[in-house]
Amino acid sequence: MKKIDHVGVAVPSLAEAKPFYAEGLGLKLLAEEEVAEQRVRVAMFQCGESRIELLEPTSPESPIAKFLEKKGSGIHHIAVEVKDVEAELNALQAQGVKLIDTVARIGAGGHKIAFVHPKSTSGVLLELTQK
Repeated sequence: MKKIDHVGVAVPSLAEAKPFYAEGLGLKLLAEEEVAEQRVRVAMFQCGESRIELLEPTSPESPIAKFLEKKGSGIHHIAVEVKDVEAELNALQAQGVKLIDTVARIGAGGHKIAFVHPKSTSGVLLELTQK
């Protein structure tokens, strides 16, 4: 059974955004780390059975920096937990779904991840994640 693993939120500054989630909402900070390959720092908060992932760019070339430039702070993606990212990618590709990643990569927390293009998901950037 698939479930929403987390919602990614693009922010210009983790230091400025974290207090609202930690103090304002009372969510527990699970981890904070840099994902060098994606040029971001992330802060992951527990929210019920799911999580909220704050994403801060570490470089102007980061996809998050480009997102912030175009759209400002806000929801960047929804991540769905799957058992096997590669199998999901193969199945989606066979259906003609437009993918950003045809091969999984390593994301925050060491999870395997891959992104599905918003053109195939009614405008939502969808991340597939495997623990």
